[in-house]
Amino acid sequence: MPIHRTPVPGANGRQGWHVAETQPISAIPAEPGPDQAFEQAAEQTQIIRPVSPGKPSLLKASGSMAIATLISRITGFLWKLLLAFAVGFSVVNDSFNVSNTLPNSIFELLIGGVLTSVVVPVLVRSQKADADGGQRFVQQMMTLAVVVLGIGTIIAVVCAPLLTWIFVTESDTSNTDLVNVLAYLLLPQIFFYGLSALAGAILQSKQIFSPPAWAPVVNNLVVIVTIGVYMLLPGEMSLDPVSMTDAHVLVLGLGVTLGVVSQAAIQVPALRATGFTFRWRWGWDSRLSEFGGLALWMLAYVAVSQVGLIALSRVAFTGDAGGWSTYNYVWMLLQLPYGVIGFSIMTAILPRMSAAAADGDYAKVIDDLSLGNRLSTVTLMPVSAIMTALGVPLALSLFALRGETGSATTLGLALAISAFGVLPYALTMMQMRTFNSLNDARTPTLIMVVMTVAKVLLAILVAAMLPPDQIVFGLTFVNSFTFIVGWLVGEAWLRHRLGPLGSRRFLVTLGKSLIASVIGGLAAWGVALGIDALVPGSAGAGTGWLQLLIGSAVGFAVIFGIMSMLRVAELQPAIGRLAGLLRRR
Repeated sequence: MPIHRTPVPGANGRQGWHVAETQPISAIPAEPGPDQAFEQAAEQTQIIRPVSPGKPSLLKASGSMAIATLISRITGFLWKLLLAFAVGFSVVNDSFNVSNTLPNSIFELLIGGVLTSVVVPVLVRSQKADADGGQRFVQQMMTLAVVVLGIGTIIAVVCAPLLTWIFVTESDTSNTDLVNVLAYLLLPQIFFYGLSALAGAILQSKQIFSPPAWAPVVNNLVVIVTIGVYMLLPGEMSLDPVSMTDAHVLVLGLGVTLGVVSQAAIQVPALRATGFTFRWRWGWDSRLSEFGGLALWMLAYVAVSQVGLIALSRVAFTGDAGGWSTYNYVWMLLQLPYGVIGFSIMTAILPRMSAAAADGDYAKVIDDLSLGNRLSTVTLMPVSAIMTALGVPLALSLFALRGETGSATTLGLALAISAFGVLPYALTMMQMRTFNSLNDARTPTLIMVVMTVAKVLLAILVAAMLPPDQIVFGLTFVNSFTFIVGWLVGEAWLRHRLGPLGSRRFLVTLGKSLIASVIGGLAAWGVALGIDALVPGSAGAGTGWLQLLIGSAVGFAVIFGIMSMLRVAELQPAIGRLAGLLRRR
């Protein structure tokens, strides 16, 4: 897809060329979490540079989006913790997690990946080229989206039992009736996810970033209130028989769906303030056809990623009860470092990488990719090491509040086993964004095919070789290992495409960071063992917090101290970059 350029006055009054406001970014995560569809949409359209006087600067807009993303991650994390506190690691949690995954999966397959990757550049061009500022085109696109989303949502609701059959294996630890009932209440989210993403795309095309960035936070707050109401209900949810009229089912299902409705509604005032009014406009605009190739590759990307999600889900339900919930909580924790750190690095690197790609300056693209990889390494590898060393204390501190130390310990072990995937996940994301800056949506899809094949085959091995109580450990390991596969395949593909990638400098940084992280991780682990020996009784939430706070403080101090001794050049720029982004509003 071409990157459109617009002449703007330079500093000396002459015209200069700058990259247009937005650049399409393909969806990357292997499988969206239960509440991530719109959050990903907000992240996937990255700011390049505003070209109109008086518009928000890149730094201000990117800083604001980074803060909104951080708060969205925190509030999303909070409601999931509350859910674990309310229902534990039970069949209710498993059933809700898989039911709440369905609308995200269908939305992405139906229109999500295409919407967030294709629409904004088209909108920007229509606003510049059309006499009405793109109003008619937006109305046509909105009409088409409403029809597609409406029909797709109705079909999905009718086919809820079929979707349950696809995602859930019949076993002693699954309750397909509960999944079905919750799916009927949660699948209408598809329609409102679509409206949210489309409204956000329209606002972003007009360089209005705050409403779409903060909308997921509103969603999370509504869900937090919903779970609070659920906890106040008398009695427990009936599991045999399952009833649609059960107050617990209705509050959980309708309340979570109301969160997505609120996510869409909160953007309406900002949309109307731009002068937009909705009218039914029928017909097809030829400009949409120009992006058919990209849209098809994006659809293929999403479809392939869902195959991996289905494989993991079905295998998880052959294990112990709570396995699917444990997997989702581990995946949520593994994504937090990227959401806080990796996304900020991406925000800083991507605009100039896209500009360099537009100029055909591939040497600069390689330099930016190498810098992004090295910054990610020095910031995320220490986090990975601490998660490995303190996985169990971390899980105890967060998930043992009800005294369920057994389930929390299982989660902590699964986290420790899979924490090595934090850095490969970020590196894979960086590579995918690099392909996108080169206007290549095909290669990320092919890489996802390789990753998914590896994931499915390894998941089958997990089901065949591990006992039920260890299946969740195998699945979390497989998910992280898949990103190593993606990183290595992407590295080879980029090397073939661009030539040498400056890997020697990256490997030096990787080696130094690995040495420091291993030593720091061992120090943190030693602290945790010492505290466990000193504190009488079995470990619980209190002991977990003590181990986590002291162990992480010692571990990070050792890691960054050794990095300084080894003269890791990227350490100070990485810390400064993150601090600067978080200060900007």
